[in-house]
Amino acid sequence: MKKIEAIIRKSKLENVRDALHEIEVNFFTYWEVSGIGNDKKSPLYQDVDYNTHDIARYNISIVVTDDFVEETINIILEHAYTGKVGDGKIFVIPIEEAYRIRTIENGKSSL
Repeated sequence: MKKIEAIIRKSKLENVRDALHEIEVNFFTYWEVSGIGNDKKSPLYQDVDYNTHDIARYNISIVVTDDFVEETINIILEHAYTGKVGDGKIFVIPIEEAYRIRTIENGKSSL
């Protein structure tokens, strides 16, 4: 199992959520986050500097089986993409074990 953490634009959450539901990733958590980007030069928008520091984003946390990692990542990449600075990041983290508290199931069946 893997945990996929994605930091995406707030405006892209609905697109990503709907696309994940289409591939039957129906459970994930998300929360508002803010951070500082790597970009040292602010992009111009209508001749005004657009500050990329302290950008408000959503962090999405999803746990999937190993055979579903690539498809999940591809969905996020496709639906969170704008091609502009600040589109976000995806991190993949190994998960040793998972448990469903209500039924005491563990492993794949707990997802």
